Amino acid sequence: MIIKRFFSSIGALLKFINNHIKALLFLLLIGWIFSQSTSDTTKPPNLAQVELHGAIEDAKSWVESLHKLQVDKNIKGVLLHVDSPGGALGPSVEAMLAVKALVKAKPVVVYGAGTMASGSYYASIHATHIVANPGAFVGSIGVLFQSPNIKPLADKIGIEEQIITAGKFKQMGTFTRPWENHEKDALQNLVDKAYSMFVKDVATARGLEEKSEGFFAQGKLFLAEDAKELGLVDSVGGWLEAKELLVALSGVDTPHWKEPSAFDKALAKLGGSAKTWLGGVSYGLKAY
Repeated sequence: MIIKRFFSSIGALLKFINNHIKALLFLLLIGWIFSQSTSDTTKPPNLAQVELHGAIEDAKSWVESLHKLQVDKNIKGVLLHVDSPGGALGPSVEAMLAVKALVKAKPVVVYGAGTMASGSYYASIHATHIVANPGAFVGSIGVLFQSPNIKPLADKIGIEEQIITAGKFKQMGTFTRPWENHEKDALQNLVDKAYSMFVKDVATARGLEEKSEGFFAQGKLFLAEDAKELGLVDSVGGWLEAKELLVALSGVDTPHWKEPSAFDKALAKLGGSAKTWLGGVSYGLKAY
């Protein structure tokens, strides 16, 4: 009798499940969808990190990324992860202007991970706050113009240049012969003006006196603590500290970081390698 009742109960349960299986599955599906919709992982990102790595030869894609974050109402703050020796003057200034515009819309924290020098420091000066890794190299505020002189090599292998120019300075900076005095003077004037612009922009953005440029703007690199003493950075710390600082400055309750796609990550690595190579073979006016 007991066994009969047991199997009768089991049969009733199986019959109930069979009759209501669709309803049960539907309820489970609704519950899963609801849990996903309320999950933190599906909320739109409110913070973003952008990397500035390698030599700065072309800032176009980087500037475009910052502009997209600038107009994105969901993004409340941006962390710039910088590890770059600098680069060409024009792109460095372009990057600086992009950061300056971004700061007007939302807080920006720069983290100097390894090297934040010359052009990459130039790009960072308008940040809301600059954090430098204790072992980071910071500074190298200066400008140079360089090119090789291949004339001795050309003479040795029997190559002679043929060129027609119009304009006294048109061949200024050539690598096929030594520079003439008037060319050197013109190039020095160009470099001096670029240097003055660099120093003035740093002094204005960082609240420094231009007359103290002898301390911070002689092309010298500083370790993070010394850079802080000079006013080139705001604090010394690690990447996690920089992230926590941005969370506080942005005022978000729960941080949701914007994740780059796998394609963007691969492109960034490729771009960094290409820029480093270009920086090694190109010549001209550098914010190095």
